[in-house]
Amino acid sequence: MTAENQRKAAKAFAQYWKGKGYEKGESQPFWLSLLRDVYGVEHPETFIQFEEQVHIDSTSFIDGHISSTQVLIEQKSLGKSLTDSIRQSDGSYLTPFEQAQRYCFALIKEKGKSQCPNWVVTCNFEEFIVYDMEHPDKQPQHILLENLERDYYRLEFLVDSGAKVTDPELEVSIAAGRIVGLLYDELIKQYRDPESKETLRSLNI
Repeated sequence: MTAENQRKAAKAFAQYWKGKGYEKGESQPFWLSLLRDVYGVEHPETFIQFEEQVHIDSTSFIDGHISSTQVLIEQKSLGKSLTDSIRQSDGSYLTPFEQAQRYCFALIKEKGKSQCPNWVVTCNFEEFIVYDMEHPDKQPQHILLENLERDYYRLEFLVDSGAKVTDPELEVSIAAGRIVGLLYDELIKQYRDPESKETLRSLNI
């Protein structure tokens, strides 16, 4: 898919799913459509596994698991908080991310370290929160469905194991730094003595 086609597909996807989102009934169509229509997966039903069994205290089910790119998905219904703790069947209170962590540990215990997810995505149909499990100290990235036309590239890791999740504000900051560097290099050429302390002080000011 070209970038333009992908933007159009992301826009159409966001428009269709705006205001929709029941966890048990619509999670699978949501993710299958996202992978097929926006990210070009020809047979998404063979790419992502739903309701995979893991054993914690009892049998539990992972909402979504993409083993080829090592992504684990914890899905909630539209309007549900992705950061509040929710009462579990065993009486404990866990956030969606903490639920996903339990599934990660269970996967590793049952299937080995190779199944340890690199990414955890919590989603409530209007927001994706992405956790980088290889860099747990990093702040999670928030991606809104309404901005998917612009931010679709930030979810490329779903289908590309080499992709990274980037923060748009950081991208702007890096780009601005490059531009300032180019300006600096061009301006210093105009000084009679580019190496002098006075020149550098003047240019920095």
